[in-house]
Amino acid sequence: MVHGKKAVHAPVTPPPLDPDLLLLAYRSGVFPMADARDDPEVFWVEPRRRAVLPLDGFHCSRSLAKVLRSDRFEVTCNRAFDRVIEACAGPRADTAETWISDRIEASYRALHDEGRAHSIECWHQGTLVGGLYGVGFDRVFCGESMFSRMTDASKVALAWLVVALRHAGVTLLDCQFITPHLASLGAVEIDQAEYLALLRAAQIPTDGDGAVVDGFGAGTAAEGLADGAVAGAALPEGFAAALAAAAGSASSPGNFIAQSLTQTS
Repeated sequence: MVHGKKAVHAPVTPPPLDPDLLLLAYRSGVFPMADARDDPEVFWVEPRRRAVLPLDGFHCSRSLAKVLRSDRFEVTCNRAFDRVIEACAGPRADTAETWISDRIEASYRALHDEGRAHSIECWHQGTLVGGLYGVGFDRVFCGESMFSRMTDASKVALAWLVVALRHAGVTLLDCQFITPHLASLGAVEIDQAEYLALLRAAQIPTDGDGAVVDGFGAGTAAEGLADGAVAGAALPEGFAAALAAAAGSASSPGNFIAQSLTQTS
């Protein structure tokens, strides 16, 4: 140390949130946010009004169905989680700020390493052009964020997600906050009490040893594979398999997705 000069200490970056704590928060209806990319602090959010997307209520427009059938995008699962969350945390056209801080990003990376956070990627001619990520457990998927660098890329990712979650037996797709974009795709707002009731109902009861007591999720991840669908596979174990199965055995995976959505939309 040079005499007469003050030592300069680099800022200490807080460690990522403990994965078990983060998952417990989601199971309780709470999720983390930050005020800026470099914000070391995390605050916990429990909205009074919650956005959910009913899995039988996805609005697949004719134009989106056409895009799906064209197989314009290659859709994958968990191939590029780090790149998806980095893109979601980047600046947007309407704002330079993000709620996904470095600490929060590191926390979801750790959760992904444990198989509890997942991404869906949309590729065009080998380039990542859109996607989404979220947290999955039991019969619940909590969508965190999505991005799009090409028209319809994030819509296609969400369409694939909806069909995959149906195949996996998921009953609750949480979108956190309503936006015009999500509303146009079928998302609705419900009050906090209703959301918590849906959240409790979607969690699989276990005994003291953590074994499934009854109902959904008692089978193995690939059990019930039939007609291109995975049945009885709880998240996270069944998620990747369900996304693959969502494509069906058809030569056009996108056409299978479009048919799955337009039959009930």
